[in-house]
Amino acid sequence: MVYRTRHHYDYERFTTNSIAQGDIFADDVTAGEDPVIRQAAIAALGDLNGTAVVINPNNGRILAMVNQKMALSPGVEPCSTIKLTVAFAALSEGIVTRDTEVQLPGFRMDMTQALAHSNNLYFEEMGRELGFDRVRHYATMFGLGELAGYHIAGEQLGEYPDHVLPAAEGGVGRMCSFGQGVSLTPLQLGAFVAAIANGGTLYYLQHPTTLEEVANFEPKIKRTLDIGPYIPDVEDGMAGAVEYGTARSLRVNFKEFPVFGKTGTCSNDGTRFGWFGSFSDSPQGKLVTVFLLEGGRPVYGPRAAELTGEFYKNLWEHNYFSPKGSQEAQSASAGASTGPAADETARGADN
Repeated sequence: MVYRTRHHYDYERFTTNSIAQGDIFADDVTAGEDPVIRQAAIAALGDLNGTAVVINPNNGRILAMVNQKMALSPGVEPCSTIKLTVAFAALSEGIVTRDTEVQLPGFRMDMTQALAHSNNLYFEEMGRELGFDRVRHYATMFGLGELAGYHIAGEQLGEYPDHVLPAAEGGVGRMCSFGQGVSLTPLQLGAFVAAIANGGTLYYLQHPTTLEEVANFEPKIKRTLDIGPYIPDVEDGMAGAVEYGTARSLRVNFKEFPVFGKTGTCSNDGTRFGWFGSFSDSPQGKLVTVFLLEGGRPVYGPRAAELTGEFYKNLWEHNYFSPKGSQEAQSASAGASTGPAADETARGADN
């Protein structure tokens, strides 16, 4: 079920605990995961109430999924991570180019700036110009509203509505800035970010649960997305988010190689959500990560970005990216089948 969401954080009462209650990793199925990646993700999350999913974008293999109960749940509002789907829709439809300066109330902004600073007004305008039918068409093409995994036990379905929000609730503009009315799972976001990272192939995500499944792993393509020409345009904004925008907290912990990402912060019925979906460009290949936090006032997108930096720092300190590091990282580089404080700026920005 998708609920209407409030965004006035300062006046809300949060009832969900930001600290994990009990061992949230105890029931995870881990035999087919990369143990180094899994431990790095667990160490990054610490005692926070959240989940982390790490994917090899070259084949759709889930290398680690920590707190699988949350990762496989029906999902939550995507918050500003929805802006990635809207950006590709607007570029594909020729509504803007990367360099088009869109006139907004009192200022002008291009797509790189809008993604980096997660500007709501920009993406509300994109949504109005696209219209709901085109917005929904692209979102579903990118995998929203359908299962991301291939026979992953326990995976539940995030939803994309078949009708626009009422005007009183913000209409298509609010759907394109906060994802209001949409339910997104970490696996759905991870599969889409993986397609951005690999040039446009939307893989079914697979989560091997035994060493035999790892040895016999074969990628499964869901569809090929016609987004290749626009990936560099969106990457610029995702890079800007990490370098100087809403995800710059990642650089507190990690600066060794580029990371491209998108934050998201919003809340619903006493729970705040903090998203960060991203991919890295390491010397040994790319990794996709999705961090999702749930809780109260301490939870927000830039915090998820900070934890992503901690995750990469953990891998770096364990020599994961060295030439003699993880076999998963080396396989990912070769494309083998078994490889791997909130910036709510002025001008209507979310996280």
